[in-house]
Amino acid sequence: MSVDAPTFSPLYRQIKDLMIQALEAGEWRPGQLIPSEQELAARFSVSQGTVRKAIDELAAENLLVRKQGKGTYVASHHDPRALFRFLRLVPMDGDLAHPESVPLECWRAKAGLEAARMLGIRQGDLIIIVRRILRFSGDPVVVDEIYLPGEIFQGLTLEMLQDWRGSLYSLFETRFGLRMIRAQERLRAVAADRGTAEILKVKEGKPLLSVERVTYTYGDKPVEWRRGLYLTDDHFYLNELN
Repeated sequence: MSVDAPTFSPLYRQIKDLMIQALEAGEWRPGQLIPSEQELAARFSVSQGTVRKAIDELAAENLLVRKQGKGTYVASHHDPRALFRFLRLVPMDGDLAHPESVPLECWRAKAGLEAARMLGIRQGDLIIIVRRILRFSGDPVVVDEIYLPGEIFQGLTLEMLQDWRGSLYSLFETRFGLRMIRAQERLRAVAADRGTAEILKVKEGKPLLSVERVTYTYGDKPVEWRRGLYLTDDHFYLNELN
């Protein structure tokens, strides 16, 4: 009978996990300067080199941001660079102009089987559904349908979405204390149905790119399920592989 060998986690990974726990608990808020490497080393009773290695990994995962001469900050969705981390649609001319988000609807419903599975909740639990358009240079390019756990997003309304000036994730961060950490996407080609064709001002049956996304916060907890339909006549989906 074989026995699995005990796993060993390097010390810097243990420090990284402790720092993630501090982030998850809200000890350090988005945009806030975290303690110095020297202070963290004293707190965790390790060397500054160990702390530095932990911070390097957290920065590589976009949880922290190093600012030359200023220190290390908690990453925030208010940083303009954060928008293009999750939005990979780029104009053919390469101009990364910020799109305009136009909320269309926001309503409450009970989670069906698929929404419950994607969001890690029970079938029948309250969810909030948002439908919106993304416009580039005034032209509709993306139609999003976004499913959110009702327990987390209580109070989200169409009026709040319409009044907000910034990205959707910066709204979630500011009003609901929620930070989106990572996302998993699935892409495939589809044909525009009548309703989507009318919104995007194209013919029914027009080829579109379907982008289905599940977004996670700390603890690998799913907090958003999104289905977007992208018009790619003048845009392409950019993904950098390192």
